[in-house]
Amino acid sequence: MHLFQLVQRRERRWHAALIISLCLLTVSVLLSLSAGEIWISPISFSSPLEQQLLTELRIPRVIAAIIIGASLAVSGGVLQVLLGNPLAEPGVLGISGGASLALVLVLFLFPTLATPYGLMASAMMGALAFTAILVMLARKRTMSTARLLLIGVALGILSSAIVTWAFYFSSDLNLRQLMYWLMGSLSGVHWPQLTLTAIVVPALIWLCFQGKRLDLMMLGETQAKQLGLDTDSLRWRLILLVSLLVGASVAMAGVIGFVGLVVPHFLRLWLGTENKFLLPLSAVAGAALMLVADTIGRTAIAEAELPVGAVTTTIGAPLFIWMLLRRV
Repeated sequence: MHLFQLVQRRERRWHAALIISLCLLTVSVLLSLSAGEIWISPISFSSPLEQQLLTELRIPRVIAAIIIGASLAVSGGVLQVLLGNPLAEPGVLGISGGASLALVLVLFLFPTLATPYGLMASAMMGALAFTAILVMLARKRTMSTARLLLIGVALGILSSAIVTWAFYFSSDLNLRQLMYWLMGSLSGVHWPQLTLTAIVVPALIWLCFQGKRLDLMMLGETQAKQLGLDTDSLRWRLILLVSLLVGASVAMAGVIGFVGLVVPHFLRLWLGTENKFLLPLSAVAGAALMLVADTIGRTAIAEAELPVGAVTTTIGAPLFIWMLLRRV
C-alpha cells in the first residue's frame, strides 16, 4: 500500500510539472508574439501592419521555436538513455555539427539540391552518420562515457572547422550570410520551411510514447531482452528519428546548442528518471525555453538581433560546466 501511494505521489508531481510547463509555454507564446520593435497584442491587433507582422513573421517563428525546442529536448533525453550518459546532447556530441556539415557540403557541391526538402535530407544524413558513429562506439565496453563525450566534442569541433573554412573561401555573399544562420537563428523561418513539421511532428509524438521502452533499456540490454524488448531494432529506430529531428532543426534554424542537455537533465534531477513522463515534459519545457531564448535575442539589443543559438549557449555553457563538476 505504501509503494502504491509513493507511485501515485510521483505521478502527481509529474502531472503538476506538466501543467506548470504548459502554462509557461502559453505565456511564452503570447510574449513571443507580442515582443519586438513593434509591440503587438496578439489577441486584439488593429492595423494591417500588425496583422502582417503576426501572420508572416511572428507566427511562423513561434511555431518553428516550439517544434525545434521540443525536438532538441526530446532528442537529448533519448540520446542520454541510448548512450548511458546524462551529459549527452545533439550539440555537445557533434550531431548538430554533422547535420550542418552535410548541409553546407550540399550547398557548395550540389546547389541544385538546395531545396527545403533537399536541405533537410542532407542534414538528416549528416546527423544520422554522426549519431551512428557515437552509438556504435558506446556499445564497445572499452569505450568509457567520458571518452565518448570527448569524441563527440571533437567531431563537433571538426565539423565546425570544415564549415568555417568553406565559408572563408567562399566568394558568394549569400553563403557568407548563411554563417549567421548556422549560429542558430529563427529569423529566416517562414511558412515554406514549416512544411517540414509534417514529418517532424509524427516522429516527435512517436518518441514521446517510447518512454516505457526506454525505461526498460535503462535496466541494461540483457535484462531488457529478457523482458521481451527488441533492443537492436528499437535502438536503430531511435537513432533514425533522433537524426530526423536534429536534421530538420538544423535545416530550419541552424545549430542551436544545450537545449537537449539542460532540459531533460534538470527534469531528471528534479522529478526522477521515468522516461514515460520525462519525454513529453521535456518537449513542452524545451519549446518554452526556445521561445524565451528567441524573445531575449530579439529584444535584448535595440535595433539588432542576437542569434538564438548564442542565447541558448550563454545559458547552457555555465550549466554544462556545473554538471561536469558535479560528476567529478
